[in-house]
Amino acid sequence: MKNKKRWLSLVLAAAMAATALTGCGKSSDDKSDSAGSDSKAEVFKIGGIGPITGDNAIYGKAVQNGIELAVKEINEAGGINGYQVETKFEDDESDPEKAVNAYNTLKDWGMQMLTGTVTSGPCEAVVSETYNDNMFQITPSGTSVNSVQYENAFRMCFSDPAQGTVSAQYIADHNLATKIAVIYNSSDTYSSGIYQNFAAEAKNQGLELVAEEAFTSESNKDFSVQLQKAKDAGAEMVFLPIYYQEASLILAKADEMGFAPLFFGCDGMDGILAMDNFDTSLAEGLMLLTPFSVNATDEATQNFVADFEEAYGGIPNQFAADAYDAVYVIKAAAEQADLTPDMSASDICDAMKTAMTEITYDGLTGKSITWGTDGEPSKEPIAVKIENGDYTIM
Repeated sequence: MKNKKRWLSLVLAAAMAATALTGCGKSSDDKSDSAGSDSKAEVFKIGGIGPITGDNAIYGKAVQNGIELAVKEINEAGGINGYQVETKFEDDESDPEKAVNAYNTLKDWGMQMLTGTVTSGPCEAVVSETYNDNMFQITPSGTSVNSVQYENAFRMCFSDPAQGTVSAQYIADHNLATKIAVIYNSSDTYSSGIYQNFAAEAKNQGLELVAEEAFTSESNKDFSVQLQKAKDAGAEMVFLPIYYQEASLILAKADEMGFAPLFFGCDGMDGILAMDNFDTSLAEGLMLLTPFSVNATDEATQNFVADFEEAYGGIPNQFAADAYDAVYVIKAAAEQADLTPDMSASDICDAMKTAMTEITYDGLTGKSITWGTDGEPSKEPIAVKIENGDYTIM
């Protein structure tokens, strides 16, 4: 009797379990979020990577804010091809290894396209990963040649060689100086890349490099030796293809020495006016190549500056503008390719590679910008000069 009751209990339990499993089943019309299902994604996922802590945080935060502002506007205007956009930004502290970790985190999140990274070293590390995954990547500000060395990668800014070449041409075309000293960071990809191309083009332009002085990341606190050599050589201008932190020390030391040449920098100089505890009067007269100025009078720039200030309580720099433009470039290319968010990241990338070479973009950082298959933008350079503590277009 006991055995019969036990047998009946087992049969009943099995029947209940089968009923429960049947009740959990979904018809072919139901949506499912599980991997490998036939559900359709309803949002595009655009990731971002850059330093929001550490020495280069001013760049990364600007890029993060520029991305977020563009995504907000795009979503309010109806999205991309009618689909909303989600964005997620990961900190890499301007470190290549941490940038790769950030990329993997974003892949786990479901990223379909990447806006980043912000600085060149991490960008070179991440572009190898995006290439292997066939993930579309556009960097707002990664300037080294290898930042876009593969066919899946594009950039919003000028490359290091382009910045060096264009700087020499601009100085010569505007007769700013003929005797020039260069102070550069030989241990930094960004700085040494610009320097090499500047030096080559300076000779073509008839400019005399009277001093070419290097420093490294371990010897970037006292620039008296480099400045003295520039002064003794009769330099009328000192070209600084470096970041603003080191430039602030050079400007302070030159003032202390009574050395007052013209100073000319590139996009890494942007941010010097917002640097904590820096006497901005030392930067008076400093010139730099930059694709963006908050003082531009066009409506798009003024709206962007006002919206940025309202959202984040500060004035945007060129990195914010580059990032903002980069997201709108993604929108333009995605609409050119008629993308939908249910496509795989690889299929999206294949379509974007072609679409990027077909669009022409008018933005904050340039007009009639186009891209080649090499990922490089074609646009006119803009130079600004610091006057009365503000940037003025030259």
